[in-house]
Amino acid sequence: MSRATTIRKPSRPAPMLIDWSRCPVLESKPDTQGGTWIFRGTRVPVAAILRNLGELSVDELIEEFPTVKRDQIAALLDFIAKSAGARS
Repeated sequence: MSRATTIRKPSRPAPMLIDWSRCPVLESKPDTQGGTWIFRGTRVPVAAILRNLGELSVDELIEEFPTVKRDQIAALLDFIAKSAGARS
């Protein structure tokens, strides 16, 4: 009698889901940018900063998005780092 061989695929970690509501520098309002997550007190979506982060320095981001403050970007990045570390 032969035994079937099971080939196991390498397991991938589950995708990281971030609870943006826990980040103090962000807000989501239905009447602003369609409810997408934005920096508090601005109309700048979080995704705009994250998309440009690979190509622009923080100084350049602040120049490109003047309503977003340096401390807001720092708080966002710190929040993401802490969220990633909390996966364990």
